[in-house]
Amino acid sequence: MNSGHVKIDWVYRFMPLLKSIEEEYGPQKPLKELRIGMSIHLEAKTARLALLLRDLGAEVIVTGSNPLSTQDDVAEALRERGLTVYAKRTEDERVYMDNIKKVLTTQPHLILDDGADLTVTAHTEYQEALKNLRGVSEETTTGLRRFRALHKKGLLKVPVIAVNDAFTKHLFDNRYGTGQSTWDSIMRNTNLNVAGKIAVVCGYGWCGKGIAMRARGLGARVIVTEVDPVKALEAVMDGFEVMKISQAAKLGDFFITATGNTKVISEKEFLEMKDGAILANAGHFDVEVDVRALERICVEKYEARPNVTAYRLANGKVLYLLAQGRLVNLAAADGHPVEIMDLSFAVQALSLIHLAKTNLEPGVYPVPSHIDEKIARMKLASMKIEIDELSEEQRSYLENY
Repeated sequence: MNSGHVKIDWVYRFMPLLKSIEEEYGPQKPLKELRIGMSIHLEAKTARLALLLRDLGAEVIVTGSNPLSTQDDVAEALRERGLTVYAKRTEDERVYMDNIKKVLTTQPHLILDDGADLTVTAHTEYQEALKNLRGVSEETTTGLRRFRALHKKGLLKVPVIAVNDAFTKHLFDNRYGTGQSTWDSIMRNTNLNVAGKIAVVCGYGWCGKGIAMRARGLGARVIVTEVDPVKALEAVMDGFEVMKISQAAKLGDFFITATGNTKVISEKEFLEMKDGAILANAGHFDVEVDVRALERICVEKYEARPNVTAYRLANGKVLYLLAQGRLVNLAAADGHPVEIMDLSFAVQALSLIHLAKTNLEPGVYPVPSHIDEKIARMKLASMKIEIDELSEEQRSYLENY
């Protein structure tokens, strides 16, 4: 049996929310006669989501959302289960973008995006794909930034549901998912101890908070760098050291970027780092660690381990870059824990059903609050946890001025 099937069957066991959605909505087929184009990190958990959307009635066409995050055995398993898949793990950006465009040639009615490459390409290079497009659900902070920029310039042609902003997504996926999976990847790829080391976390959004939290739990001394004074103050109050990256560069053993911005760590910082410093990126795109600058200033480059590239600088120090500066938890590991993605993909599935039955103007919209609450209740139920309910007296009290 293709190992991809084994992986999909494994995650199925630990995704009760998707199973509940299938049981509740499957007989209704709310996505019947709709084509859904998916651009997402293609591994077992996302394959499970794709299969759910098919079982809800949709024709599903899948591609990756990052050149190195596609698992080829999972892609093949989806093909064997009847889905159309244009995806391949590759270091060639052209192959990746060609697959994006192949999905767009099917003229999907709905898009499930992760980072916005699929939808932005439709708006900029393949506008024929907008003909049938009724809406988009976006998974990431980075993707929503791009959509809001597109909308601000008056160029966004479709409604976008901000899946990332749902409470049941970013409070859990971004924090606990990114925190655990980032360190899982760093540890499995370096086989180095974290306790007693200095971890520099660049960015203190929800992803950065999760990474910093897990680093502390592993025994690291944690330094946070930020440009936002409120987030920096929050990091201080959470018990972390906060300083400029120029100061932190001299101290860190591990450097992890999670900002969504470009050139967060660049030449000046590389030259200040300790011999043997580890560089990893947990942001969506491979722009946060300035790999071009690293390539330019190194005198020798070699593979130290699988997924670990060594760069020897003229000053004699060696820096180690994980996963070519791409999203470390997916390009060099298995991504977020299964149960976390069960939450996020429940938001995706219900948001797509919402888009299928509504007619919204172009713009970026929040996930309806009733979807957030429904998913939270489903998750608690799956964990056999009961909570209190307001009495009529309590409800009346809260509604009274």
